[in-house]
Amino acid sequence: MSINKYLPHLLVLPEDEANANIVNGFVLHPQLNDRSIQVLPPAGGWTAVVEKFEKSYVPKMRQYSDRYMVLLIDFDTKDNRFEYVSKRIPDDLKSRVFILGVLDEPEDLRKTLGKSFESIGDNLAANCADNTNELWEHQLLKHNETELKRMAALVKPFLFN
Repeated sequence: MSINKYLPHLLVLPEDEANANIVNGFVLHPQLNDRSIQVLPPAGGWTAVVEKFEKSYVPKMRQYSDRYMVLLIDFDTKDNRFEYVSKRIPDDLKSRVFILGVLDEPEDLRKTLGKSFESIGDNLAANCADNTNELWEHQLLKHNETELKRMAALVKPFLFN
């Protein structure tokens, strides 16, 4: 099924295959409205996420006011990465664009948890659906807290059944 661009929907632009697999697990959660989310092909690096967002998605976001977007990147333990990416989001779109990701690499999260990427994604979706933060409070994910709170208020009403 595909999204309806005239209704509220969320696009997710993952940095790489590992992030895409996490999102695919998220999308498979049974309480998720799969017609309101689309996982885009991996960009091929965090800088490629920013470039693709600027070139391909900024104009369409301005065209479709119900479009929200997640830029899913690896933070590679770089304190300034969030700020760098955030500064590249136009002011008129900042309220509809969210920057999320693992503090280091998704592979580190997978090793620490002993779960597949898809299972991690499903658990993250379950936390969102159940209003819990168990996995989101993991040391490699807790830095997402501010973005998650901002995002939940806007996308949860249409993202989860």
